[in-house]
Amino acid sequence: MDKTAIETKYQAEIKQADVDHHTPTAGAMVGHIMANLAIEQRKLQQMEWYATSMTSLAFKNILADLLIENGVLLERTAQRLLDEGEVIPTTTAEYQEYGMLTEDARIKYWTPAMMTAELVADYRTANLFVTRAIKLAQKEERLTLANELIDLLGRNQHQIRVLQSLLNLTPQDGLEEDDD
Repeated sequence: MDKTAIETKYQAEIKQADVDHHTPTAGAMVGHIMANLAIEQRKLQQMEWYATSMTSLAFKNILADLLIENGVLLERTAQRLLDEGEVIPTTTAEYQEYGMLTEDARIKYWTPAMMTAELVADYRTANLFVTRAIKLAQKEERLTLANELIDLLGRNQHQIRVLQSLLNLTPQDGLEEDDD
């Protein structure tokens, strides 16, 4: 494929991504999920490198496990989207554009409790996209994608429970109640 054909194909991808994000599709929503997983991967690595305290070894082991699981989930999500005929985000610029998680170089100085609370917040943010993607995938009758996303939601909810227990909290602690 020559440079002109590559550029034509890429411009068509950009145009389709814009359409998909303005009228959300399951594939577009999963692109946000992938971006969040990629950002989370860097945050977990940063935390694992810098976690310190008397309990840091146990916490580092938890982070190492989360890091492995996150990497597997990122790869599984990418493969599922490719199976579904979607174009996936692959660059740092795309992850920054589509991701909703934040990064902070100061994390390296945080306590394990602060890091844990940040991870809980990240899983909760991620779940906003996962639940929306599940609904879209079901609406679009993309059942294997919906099933994969339901599994991801369950994993995230499990991690919230485990991480909250490290903070002596229930999974629901910290959730704001609706005023309705």
